[in-house]
Amino acid sequence: MALRFLLGTAVPMVCLGCIVLVPASGQQAEHPAQTTDKPSEAEVGPRGQHMPRNITYSAWRKLCFEDTLGKTVCRTTTSGSWDTGQTAVRIDLVERKGDNATRMQIFLPVGLYLQPGVKVTIDEEAAVHIPYSWCLTNTCVAGNLLAPRLVHAMESGRKLTLKVVDSNLLTIATAVSLDQFAAAHKGPPAKTYEIPNDEE
Repeated sequence: MALRFLLGTAVPMVCLGCIVLVPASGQQAEHPAQTTDKPSEAEVGPRGQHMPRNITYSAWRKLCFEDTLGKTVCRTTTSGSWDTGQTAVRIDLVERKGDNATRMQIFLPVGLYLQPGVKVTIDEEAAVHIPYSWCLTNTCVAGNLLAPRLVHAMESGRKLTLKVVDSNLLTIATAVSLDQFAAAHKGPPAKTYEIPNDEE
């Protein structure tokens, strides 16, 4: 299903029309995203919306990683690509076996205005704020723990919407279907990888 979103390429991700790149250091959140977070948008003051490009999202799937000590980390993931095949965005829900915590990680291209972070909306629920955690030369990652009610909302929801602000202070939005999310999240992993134990 083609969706609308203009960012930059993820592999490699290219800065499109970027003027200022704000460092993401010191923005890593420690508490689950639960409520509407409006101050960041007020500080940025977006001046309008940007016309996006077409994006096609992959089906949701669960991938698990297990080491020799039996510690398992799974991520339920989807990625969106342009018709060129280049990745534009990736969304992961990361969970460690035995923990009662779910972390959302969103991979986006460089060249966005980092201060407002990413606004995530599930159907008609209030938007939650996911701050940027770190950036490399070709990608930036926003991440935060999700409250359990938001994970349940994703399982029963229809659409997940992401909103970011570009370097020209224009809002860009993309939406991904949640129709297959619950089956992938609750079901067995599509693939399990074994991670060698470095202590051996």
